Amino acid sequence: MNILYLTNHLNIGGITSYALTLAGGIKKRGHNVYIASSGGELVSRFITAGVEYIPIPIKTKSEINYKVFISKFKLLKIIKDKNIDIIHANTRVTQVLSFLLRRSSGKPYIWTCHGFFKKRFFRKAFPCWGNKAIAISESVKEHLIKDFALSEKDIRVIHNGIDLSKFQIPNSKFQMQAKRRMGLGEGPAIGIIARLSEEKGHAYLIKAMQEVIARAPDAQLLIVGEGRMGKELAGLVKETGLEKNIFFVPAVMDSQQALSAMDLFVLPSVKEGLGLALMEAMACGLSVIGSDVGGIKSLIRDGHNGLLVRPADIPGLSRAILELLQNPVRAISLGTNARAFINDNFSQEKMVSETEEVYLECLNAKP
Repeated sequence: MNILYLTNHLNIGGITSYALTLAGGIKKRGHNVYIASSGGELVSRFITAGVEYIPIPIKTKSEINYKVFISKFKLLKIIKDKNIDIIHANTRVTQVLSFLLRRSSGKPYIWTCHGFFKKRFFRKAFPCWGNKAIAISESVKEHLIKDFALSEKDIRVIHNGIDLSKFQIPNSKFQMQAKRRMGLGEGPAIGIIARLSEEKGHAYLIKAMQEVIARAPDAQLLIVGEGRMGKELAGLVKETGLEKNIFFVPAVMDSQQALSAMDLFVLPSVKEGLGLALMEAMACGLSVIGSDVGGIKSLIRDGHNGLLVRPADIPGLSRAILELLQNPVRAISLGTNARAFINDNFSQEKMVSETEEVYLECLNAKP
């Protein structure tokens, strides 16, 4: 097959990581793989994986921006020249672009829903859902059915996959080196890697750290990521008087670098499609804590491979963090189970194989 992936950009983030893992895996299965986007920091990684990069001017958040139509005309030639069989969109903007491409070329397209859409008029009036939808979790599937009336038969749940070879359990020496690189001290490091946005729950974690640090003064919080709430969260840290214990680091090219500095990973989201950074932390053998919401519930088996707390439960977060800091034997056991769980249920091979099946279903479907 000749497969064309579409996404707005290839900067650091969950969608880019998904596209890289999937496209690289599909390429290994002998298919010709192309990705079109406006570019970004990780373009070279796609090229290294054998994926041909096609630049298009799609850097926009608006579905009706003129850039969508310019990209359409450029890609129609690519589709013809490369004999593209199927198109795979990964964002709302590229959904619309794929819809236009299908109308002009007749090529089927699928799209992956990575989270939750707001119920805007344009999305309901012009759904552009494609031949098939991939939902990254059961909760995302339910959202598409309930909020947008998609037919269940047109949705396939395929979880994000992790290339376990890229995520290793660091030894104590390597961990201390990683802490120093991140500007941390030697004390236990609680960490989060996530976009700095309200739904990720950073504010609850920062407030929970007040009790944690009162009981474990050398504890630290490492916040990795960028986003619109950056200034607000920095102000909250100052307000709580925890400037010496909480550290902000911009998004990193290699999440293994940041995860290696952590003793414990926390994702206190109030809404979450699945949680790719959480999966990567589990793949590194870290003990993890997550909110009992959305796709996180499909990753964490409470008390077996991590701990679940209610969303926005600041005292609950504090208790869970302290429980694992004060019981390192249990923390290690949870981390060991977490890595095994990812290996058994969320491998790159499984995601690639199931997605390939969807491609073949679309190509073999009767008109």
